[in-house]
Order: sequence, then C-alpha cells, then structure tokens
Amino acid sequence: MRLKVSHIVWDWNGTLLDDNKAVLAAANEVCAGFGRPAITWDEWREVYARPMKLSYEKILGRELGEEDWARVDKLYHERYDLQLHTCGLAMGVPDGLQAWGASGRTQSLLSMWFHAQLVLTIDGFGLTDLFQRVDGLQSAVGGGSKAEHLALHLQAQQLDPADVVMIGDVVDDADAARAVGAQCVLVTTGAMSRTALQATGFPVTDSVPDALSLLAD
Repeated sequence: MRLKVSHIVWDWNGTLLDDNKAVLAAANEVCAGFGRPAITWDEWREVYARPMKLSYEKILGRELGEEDWARVDKLYHERYDLQLHTCGLAMGVPDGLQAWGASGRTQSLLSMWFHAQLVLTIDGFGLTDLFQRVDGLQSAVGGGSKAEHLALHLQAQQLDPADVVMIGDVVDDADAARAVGAQCVLVTTGAMSRTALQATGFPVTDSVPDALSLLAD
C-alpha cells in the first residue's frame, strides 16, 4: 500500500548524504580524545541513540556532564568537517528528488546538523532549488531530538502533517514524525540497523529510490 502525501521532509546526514565514513572517523576522534580504543561501524550502529549523549556514554563507559558533552561535540564536528569533502550523495540523489518536484509536489529538508554548514553544503551539491525550505540546527551544541524542530518546520511552511512524509535513517526521524502526526519512511543507509528501524512500525527500505517507490503517484 502506497502512502498518499503531497510533501516530503528529507533528513540529510545518512539519508541524502552518504557520510558514514566521516561519521565513524568523527566518532573515533571522540574515542581517542577520551582514551578509548577505536570502534567499528557495526559497534556505532549498535549504540546509536537520541539524545546523542546516550550513545557516547555507552561508548565511553561513563556519564557525561555539560563540559564533557561540549568537548565530545567539538571533537566530533571538527573531525567531521575535515572529512566532509570525501562524502557524496546517496544513490538516487538528486534524480529522485527532481522527479518528485517535477510531479508538482513539494519537499523540504530538516537536519540536526548546524544550519550554516548545512546550507553551504547543500548549495555546493547544487540541491538548494529542490527544497522550498531548509532548516538546520541553530544552537551551538547538537545531539537532541528532532520532534520539536519538525513541528516548527511544518508550521513555517503551513503544512498539514497528514499530507507529509518524513524520510530519514534513524529512529529519531520516526519519533519526530509520529509526534507531529506525519507519515515516515526509513532507509537503512545510515547509522541504525534494520532491526532498530523496523521496531518503529514504519516502512523500512534500503535506498532513497525504494523509499520514493512507496509514495503514491
């Protein structure tokens, strides 16, 4: 059964951007900074959670206070930024998004990555004109839930959540969609396992084209 929606809210990291290697390198920068051996991608997927502090507390085996978390965030993003030039677009991007827009329907992008960098990166890939709105994180430290941000994102566009599908790669995308009353399709291309994604009860696919195939013409 296909979902009948008129608007897609896309996630960025791990969904439209294939940045897994950069994410792992950044996570291991944190590990090194706290004296912990490097982890594998499978180990990262196993502990990934929102808020992100929970993931790092599992990895580092300790509770993280505000100063510790600020240090984690700084270590991670400094290394991620150095690796960003190695990242490419996910399979089916931008073709699938262009086809969606050509059908007369709309799309936007909501990310928990820092807004200024998000906008510059999307523009660098020549994708800006595909989205009627792009929102990233406005605060100095990230790692929180997407639900409140999604509600504001939809309100700013005067969208009815019933007409919207969120397409992302982590459980937090599903939780945000459910919180506002939108649909959701998840892809296995990012930081969480298929098992974890399936537990949300939303459809799970292996790529952007597969996700788009679940949406009614």
